Amino acid sequence: MFNWDFAQPLWLIGLLVIPLGWTGIYLRRKRRFNSYTFSSNQQLPSSSLGSIRAASGGLSWLALAFVFTALARPQSSQMFQQPSQNLGIDLMMALDISTSMLARDLKPNRLEALKEVATDFVAQRAMDRLGLVIYAGEAYSPVPLTTDQSLLSQQISALHHEMLEGGTAIGMGLSTAVNRLVESTAKSKVIILLTDGENNGGMVDPVQAAELAASLDIKVYTIGLGTNGMASTPVMKDPRGNLIYQPRPVTIDEELLQRIASITGGQYFRATDNESLVQIYESIDQLEKSEIEGFEFYRYTEHFSIFLYLALACIGLELLLNFVLLKTAF
Repeated sequence: MFNWDFAQPLWLIGLLVIPLGWTGIYLRRKRRFNSYTFSSNQQLPSSSLGSIRAASGGLSWLALAFVFTALARPQSSQMFQQPSQNLGIDLMMALDISTSMLARDLKPNRLEALKEVATDFVAQRAMDRLGLVIYAGEAYSPVPLTTDQSLLSQQISALHHEMLEGGTAIGMGLSTAVNRLVESTAKSKVIILLTDGENNGGMVDPVQAAELAASLDIKVYTIGLGTNGMASTPVMKDPRGNLIYQPRPVTIDEELLQRIASITGGQYFRATDNESLVQIYESIDQLEKSEIEGFEFYRYTEHFSIFLYLALACIGLELLLNFVLLKTAF
């Protein structure tokens, strides 16, 4: 969040001098010159240069106003929050990115809907360390535990179903997330495991991975993603490389996901559409709240130079008008 303020606000009192000075000079000039009364001024020639001369006098006062503003040192500040070390929640997101995640029972598809919701979830966890694991037929962790929300959000937005070889290795995804939390000393360690299918690959049994998580006091929330019934799912590619979709039954191993959640003290959720997926992440966000103190620090940016440049521009314009256009001195 950006805020504007003045480091030396007393200089702004100088702005009160400007209307007083202008009024004093105006009255002084009025007494110095004779005034004439005409029955009609319709026959007098009009002078645009005279109007310019009168207006140019205001540029000096405007320049003075900019100088006083610059002396007050306008600056903007941005606040940053940093959680107290090892006191918050360390949370890993283990996300299924297999080809079936392109099914269109969520809009525009499961993977894109998940990316949007997960990115919003990250933005709400400013006081925690978060990391990312992705899996399909194999598992990979592109982001370790970090407080860099921007980096994590970028990685989530860049997820693609062809980043890993095909399959759904739930055990590999879970064990990789557990491995990221092994050395964590946070008061609470959490994994959000999401899949839209059944375990059909990998070298790690999902139940054994859950038991390992439980031994390390890691809580696992599991999410089954997919509608009840049939969904338009990619089944093959045509000669041009485009995916061909056909209706397929949605098969999620809910019994396995419930067991993983039960072993680790977490909960199982089922998301059948975009709205329920949003509600699930909101529920997890409420269940795993950080009640810790964090450090706040500010980064200041000075802006006085802008007003100095404006003051110089006003003085330069007045000189230009008086010596070039009006051809007269002050």
